[in-house]
Amino acid sequence: MSMPPPSAAGNLRGAVDLSSLVNRANAPAGAAAAPGAAGAGAPATGVPAGALPSLVLQGDDATFTQFIELSNTVPVIVDLKADWAEASVELTAVLEKVVTEYAGRLVLVGVDAQANPQLAQAFQAQSVPTVAALVGGRPVSLFQGGYPEEEVRAVLEQVLQLAAQNGVTGTVTVPGLDPDAPTPEPVEEPLPPHHAEAYDAIANGDYATAIAEYQTAIAQNPRDALAVAGLAQVRLLDRLDGKSLDEIRAAAASAPEDLDAQLLVADLDLSGGHVEDAFARLLDLFPKQDQPSKDTIRTRLLEYFEVVGTEDPRVAAARRRLAALLY
Repeated sequence: MSMPPPSAAGNLRGAVDLSSLVNRANAPAGAAAAPGAAGAGAPATGVPAGALPSLVLQGDDATFTQFIELSNTVPVIVDLKADWAEASVELTAVLEKVVTEYAGRLVLVGVDAQANPQLAQAFQAQSVPTVAALVGGRPVSLFQGGYPEEEVRAVLEQVLQLAAQNGVTGTVTVPGLDPDAPTPEPVEEPLPPHHAEAYDAIANGDYATAIAEYQTAIAQNPRDALAVAGLAQVRLLDRLDGKSLDEIRAAAASAPEDLDAQLLVADLDLSGGHVEDAFARLLDLFPKQDQPSKDTIRTRLLEYFEVVGTEDPRVAAARRRLAALLY
């Protein structure tokens, strides 16, 4: 999961440059139609009912312009893939399933990244799979690598929100598709046992048990990123439990050199959404400390990064500053 889902902001991000592909619209007549298109050279804009044979199509360097045009009607999900990559094959199956469930509100276009270097370069596909979207002719980077089905569904929901905010609200119909069929409600997969126990403990205010459950999950699978993030979050809750805002801030103000007091007020900042303040407080404090205290601050900052999300730009900036202080 190397790239974050799109934000639901009203303005599309021009994350990649498709101008070279758009210029193909002026190419000489006779270029091949996109596989599965309604006919050679058939325009995709304002696609009439029945114009697409499937919600899952294939694209290539020569014909991709039609899908850029199609994205003025319906969001187009682009799957840059490779049949030799197991993660890519698995993700393609998930994308096909989820896109089909949206009954014409989305279209999926598969692209062989190795055979279509222009598209791979345009979408900055440094590895496969790479997934992007086209909305209103504009590209939106989504993610690289394998994603579980529930997270794919969440990303596509955000794409639809973004599309609606930019006036792309059409649908396409294909043979055998009922455009009035409701989108199925996503089926929530059960949480792994230790995650479920941790959630129940948090709901009951039993943070010690939640911490222990997440620690067990991590011991069993050190790459369990959700458990790592959950542990950081519940530790934050535990440290703040039973303490008042006024009490924490007064203690920090009266003892600016007291590391514990400063760590706790940074916790408070983070819990209140003042992410940059929390980072800055600890990073400003870092150079003045002895080595054990520096280790404590570093550990706390790494927990904060998990709470905020390691791909948040504020985390990236704080991580760079921390690295500069360390080395």
